[in-house]
Amino acid sequence: MSKATYALRLPLSIKKAAQRIAKEDGVSLDWTLNRTLNQWIAAAVAEKVGVVETAAEFFKKRAGKATGEGLMKFLRTVPKTAPEPEDTLR
Repeated sequence: MSKATYALRLPLSIKKAAQRIAKEDGVSLDWTLNRTLNQWIAAAVAEKVGVVETAAEFFKKRAGKATGEGLMKFLRTVPKTAPEPEDTLR
């Protein structure tokens, strides 16, 4: 597996929380906390990438052959009435 280096700037509070969680998770048996934190962040990024890709694929399949024009055609059939009082913006 090839690796790339990326300097990540985190707010100190987020870094400390991530370090604590990574240590609690026992991500690495390495002696340095930064290595443990790096492994934990890499796993978190990989998890997020998987979630985003899965969601994108789901919505792509869900949309099928739908088009914006089909949506506009549907919306033009909505009756032209005032919204109910509970549906108005305050």
